[in-house]
Amino acid sequence: MASLPLQSWSQAAKPLPAAETAASIVGVEPAARLSALEWSIVAMAERDRFSSLREPGRIVSALGSLFGVRRPNRLANDRLEALRRIAVLAWHHRWNVPKSELHQFLAAGFSIDQYELIQTSIGQARTASARRRAGR
Repeated sequence: MASLPLQSWSQAAKPLPAAETAASIVGVEPAARLSALEWSIVAMAERDRFSSLREPGRIVSALGSLFGVRRPNRLANDRLEALRRIAVLAWHHRWNVPKSELHQFLAAGFSIDQYELIQTSIGQARTASARRRAGR
């Protein structure tokens, strides 16, 4: 088995600049991913009502406090709230998400690939659920 001689530390190759990663040199984009916390928010959004996206008016707030009706709280983290909003819309309206919400999602630091990953995952969950119901 042939091998190449190791370079001494003084002759070592220079590290790549931060902008040039292995993926950018090869021309392959890294796969879109979400953290475990982000996936839990997507799963939690399945149970959130569409009305959780609207801000309550003064009268609704007053009646809610009078009769003890609780509304789901917004998430404290704006980035995670943008994710929750997109996920709620995806669960209720599939790919018919308003452009303004998509822009907020992207402005929060997410990518189009992550949006497509969420939509694909929700679509697969819907299909699996429909198959389970049909098999009963």
